[in-house]
Amino acid sequence: MENFQPVLATQHSQRANARPYFFLFLFSIFASLALLAGCGVPGEPTERKAPIPTAVTDLAAAQQGDNVILTFTFPKDSVEGRELKQPPAIEIFRDFQPVPASSTSASPAAIPKAPTLLVTIPSAMVDQYDTRRQIHYEDALQPEDFTQHPNTKAVYIVRTRTSPKKVSADSNAAALRVAPAPDPIADLKAEVTHQGIILTWTPPQKTAVGPAPPIALYKIFRREVSQATAPAPTPGALPSHAPNPGVPIDEIPAPPFRDTQIQFGKTYRYTVRSVAQYPDLQVESLDSPAIEVTPLDTFPPAAPQGLVVVLVPAQGAAPGYLDLSWSISAENDIAGYNIYRSEQESAAGQKQNPELLRTPAFRDMNVVPGHRYFYKVTAVDRVGNEGPASAAASGEVPVAAPVEDPAAVPANAQPNE
Repeated sequence: MENFQPVLATQHSQRANARPYFFLFLFSIFASLALLAGCGVPGEPTERKAPIPTAVTDLAAAQQGDNVILTFTFPKDSVEGRELKQPPAIEIFRDFQPVPASSTSASPAAIPKAPTLLVTIPSAMVDQYDTRRQIHYEDALQPEDFTQHPNTKAVYIVRTRTSPKKVSADSNAAALRVAPAPDPIADLKAEVTHQGIILTWTPPQKTAVGPAPPIALYKIFRREVSQATAPAPTPGALPSHAPNPGVPIDEIPAPPFRDTQIQFGKTYRYTVRSVAQYPDLQVESLDSPAIEVTPLDTFPPAAPQGLVVVLVPAQGAAPGYLDLSWSISAENDIAGYNIYRSEQESAAGQKQNPELLRTPAFRDMNVVPGHRYFYKVTAVDRVGNEGPASAAASGEVPVAAPVEDPAAVPANAQPNE
């Protein structure tokens, strides 16, 4: 027993000295397990290489004014079929190619082997050109583009990229003939008349590089403006090239233009474009400065015609009276008529009807026999404008002849023999 106790003490001392190393060993094992477990926890996947966007396939180009408007659908997937996490940068290329004499507008454009970079839109700025994943970009052609490249077509292609080395394939080529557009119309004016709104302007005289070619036609655009946002109801110019020019309502060969499809009290915004005629090409100008008009009906109707006065004689106990009638007004906004009576032809007379007459007829029962009356009639429209009086017409109810009473014969009168 005495020999065993030191052994135990020695073993106990050895175990006590080994304890820190044992715990360190356990800690290293647990740390390794935790590291391995952390590697196995699902997390946000990260791409080890930048994706390549799919190529644009619907690039289109159209000229308005001296601008070429490019539109295309923004790519949303990579060539591997995965959704792009952020919008790629956009590279737009432009070149000018001569137009062969035998080519047509339907001839496909050739993609240049080394296209010329026009502009790069960084990824952070793409949203400025994005409308529901439809990109709109305007290339403003300069005068030298026309003078240095006459009788040419502009050819555009687009690429997108997510990194300097990860670029999409070329888009389809969009090509179009370009030529200087007429200057925008600068002096659009509006006049309100009884029949509608009349627009006038001066035809454009020049382009960015010289005299304007002949104008083939003018396009008229109109948009109804909400009263909540409409300005004061007087014609006034708005900033040039305001957005949303409106709906095209007509095309005419020359000014003026009369818009008869309006309603008084509503506000309308107008713009006009001119279309220049080149030998084999038409080029449309930019919009004129917009003008807003709120037409108000301040125009009285015309004087009624054909007023006649007819005597209706007394019948039995019913007294005689004067019956008036006239031609119905041809205007479509007539609310009714007023009758004026006087005993002098040149006088304005007194109104005889307490309320507007809805039909072109009036019966004057308040006449004094033996008096001649002069009548005039006016028309009133729906907003209360009363027009001028008609030509006067007159009538009279004669005084009734006295009727002999047999009882009034003198008593001393002798009967005939």
